[in-house]
Amino acid sequence: MKAWMREPLVHFLVIGALLFAFSGAISAGRPADDTIVVSETAMGRLIQLFAQQWQRPPTREELDGLVEQHVREEVLYREAIAMGLDRNDTIVRRRIVQKLEFLSQDLVDENPSESELRAFFEDNEDRFMESAIVSFEHIYLNPDDRGDAIETDAAALLDLLQAGSDPDELGDTFLLPNELQQRSQRELGGLFGTGFAAAVVGLEVGPWLGPVLSGYGHHLVRVTARTDAALPDFGIVRDKVRVEYLTVARRDADETMYQDLRAQYRIEIAAIGESESDGQ
Repeated sequence: MKAWMREPLVHFLVIGALLFAFSGAISAGRPADDTIVVSETAMGRLIQLFAQQWQRPPTREELDGLVEQHVREEVLYREAIAMGLDRNDTIVRRRIVQKLEFLSQDLVDENPSESELRAFFEDNEDRFMESAIVSFEHIYLNPDDRGDAIETDAAALLDLLQAGSDPDELGDTFLLPNELQQRSQRELGGLFGTGFAAAVVGLEVGPWLGPVLSGYGHHLVRVTARTDAALPDFGIVRDKVRVEYLTVARRDADETMYQDLRAQYRIEIAAIGESESDGQ
């Protein structure tokens, strides 16, 4: 038996049988229309793409190669579809969904009127509000070192600061500078946490106050300058308004398309141990 299995003719017959079965599986799923048409439109698109990449039209030989590559892709694509290779493939599934979403987004008017942009600006002022800007000093108290005494220590240090003590001689070592200039609330949120940032931009300018809590511990803070949050003039942020307007419009177009299509289906969602329907 071992000698028989080593015979080249046997290997050839086995491989041939496998190829025949593979070909049969493909043929069974192939659609009746096996014609591939390379239209003038398709040819024009191939020429245009080549010209965009190489800054010149293709030669006849290059065009023949482009057409053959196009035919190759179409043949392999059709065979893959016939074999069902597009099914249960997350990457393919997401790509097709993305292409459908692009179709809905193409329906969005890319040139909204001035009145539409102004109305969007007025209805979404929070999107365009410029963040408050502050400059401040702070003294850090490390909770790991001070433990339960940190509140008492903070009150004592605050009294010293308000009495005129040198802040450089007080507090614990901290990884960030003790003085920060012209930082936005968003930047402070990234450095210290959003709670600290919101508290600091709301402090009175001038006196030492606190303690203000951050993700690191306790801080005594003196705001030296602040520019309050403000809504910029429409003309200054018009380009940003347009970008935001189109982003929202495309998202809304996607959602509208989805809801319209979803309404055409009956959706059944399996719960634990049972199947339930949402009534669609």
